[in-house]
Amino acid sequence: MTRKIAELSGPAVAGSFGPGTIVVQPMGAIEHHGPHLPLITDALMADEIATAAVERAAADGLDVWQLPTIAYTKSDEHSWAPGTVWLDSETAFETFVQVGRAVSLMGAGTLVYANGHGGNTALLQVVLREVRKRYGLKTFLMPTLTRAPAPGGEDRDEHGLGIHGGAAETSMVMHLRPELVDLAGVDNWAPPHLAEFEYIRFNGGPVSFGWLSNDFGTPGVVGDPRHASAEFGAALWQASVDQAAASLAEIARFDPMAAR
Repeated sequence: MTRKIAELSGPAVAGSFGPGTIVVQPMGAIEHHGPHLPLITDALMADEIATAAVERAAADGLDVWQLPTIAYTKSDEHSWAPGTVWLDSETAFETFVQVGRAVSLMGAGTLVYANGHGGNTALLQVVLREVRKRYGLKTFLMPTLTRAPAPGGEDRDEHGLGIHGGAAETSMVMHLRPELVDLAGVDNWAPPHLAEFEYIRFNGGPVSFGWLSNDFGTPGVVGDPRHASAEFGAALWQASVDQAAASLAEIARFDPMAAR
């Protein structure tokens, strides 16, 4: 049986969804990823990983369903690049919140935003609380792409800065849609001088900074795709689906009142 809500009828949704139902909303982007990757990169990964994770979770007995991937999101860090289609923060916020309204009217009890684009993360954190407050849903945010060891050292020259169009994303698309990847002329586009900072970091550091993808003297890429491989992509795929499916299982049993 399909787990894709858009493939069901309205009466099927009304008759199947209840307070224990989890709805997964994949979040992607249509944005510049350098000269070697397609604009659909983030949306592709979010859709494929979410679909596989939902199917696995459903096979394990979870009452979990999937909405169509939202491709147009908050990608204004790439607004300088032709091909990027983005929503401003106000429009994106209301769009993501109104998804929550629709899910609540379906009768479901939980909404999970499965996010494949880093530019959405801060906004979605605010959305979680707003949807919880307005519509009473349990709300969660989880990533689609996760980290995994590079079997051939594909990320060895990135200095930990492979956040956009680098070895990981390139490898994943090589695994999913190799015909969309063109490695001719790629270079190491990880800005090594940023690795010298102890506190100011893209991910995980205590000091964040505002940036546009053309701030670094690169073609809108932050990373090194030269050594990308389908093998690394397959490892990332497996780790990402495993983590997403396990996260859904944990979400299904999460109860903030359990300790009382």
